Amino acid sequence: MRILITNDDGARADGIRLLEEVARTLTDDVWVVAPEFDQSGVSHSISLHEPLRVHREDEKRFFVRGTPADCVVLGVEHLMDRKPDLILSGVNRGGNMADSIAYSGTVGAAMTGLLVGVRAIALSQLIHGTEIHWETARRYAGPLVERLFSLDWPRPIAPNINFPACRPEEVTGLSICRPGHGLIGGVRVEERFDIRGLSYHWLQFRRERNAPEDPSCDYEQLRANKITLTPLRADRHAEGDWQEFAQRYADKLAIG
Repeated sequence: MRILITNDDGARADGIRLLEEVARTLTDDVWVVAPEFDQSGVSHSISLHEPLRVHREDEKRFFVRGTPADCVVLGVEHLMDRKPDLILSGVNRGGNMADSIAYSGTVGAAMTGLLVGVRAIALSQLIHGTEIHWETARRYAGPLVERLFSLDWPRPIAPNINFPACRPEEVTGLSICRPGHGLIGGVRVEERFDIRGLSYHWLQFRRERNAPEDPSCDYEQLRANKITLTPLRADRHAEGDWQEFAQRYADKLAIG
C-alpha cells in the first residue's frame, strides 16, 4: 500500500507527525506533501492565479507554499511516480464537525483526493479547553484506517473521522453519523490599522453555544466520547433534497 499524507495545519504540525507514525505501521511506502504554513479554513481551494513553490525535504517529503488541495494535486499528478492507494489528511488539531466541515482544509484535501481518483480519509482530534489528547488519535487511527482500507466503500465518498476530546480508555465506541448544524453563529470581523494608518481585517467564526441538540449528529456523539465517522461526498450532491425542492418550487420558478 502506498499512502500520501497531507494536512492543513502545516508540514511541521504535531498532528501530521502523528499521522506519519500511524501510516508507517501500515506500510513503508509513505509520502508527505503538506503545506509549508498553516492553511486552516481554506476548504477545497487551489491556487490558480499564483505559482506554487515546492521544497523537497527528502525523497518522499515535500513542503508546498500552497493549500492542502494544492498539495494533493501536486503529489498525485506530479511529484509521485505513480498514484497512491490512499490519501490521509490530518490529524487536524481540533474537530472538523458540523458546519465547520465546509471550511476545513483537512476535509478539502480528502475531497480533492476523490476528484483525482484516489480514496481518501480525513482525521481530526477534538480539543477540550487547552488540553489535546493526541494519544487517542494515536491509538485508534491505525486500526480504523486499516479496516476502512480493507472495505470497498463507494468511491465518491470520503470518511471524515473525529476523535473525541478524552483519553483513549474513555472512548465509548464508534458512531457512523451525519454532520450536525448550528454550531457556527456567524463570522466576526475586526478592523485594525497598521503603522501607516491603513486598515486590515481579521475574521473569526462566532461559535453558537446553544446549538440545537440532535442526538444523532457528530457533535453530540463526540460529546458522548464516541469516535465519529461522517461519510462525505466531493460533489456535495443534495441527496433527496432536489426532489422536495422541485415539488415545492417548480411552478413558482417556471419560465415560459
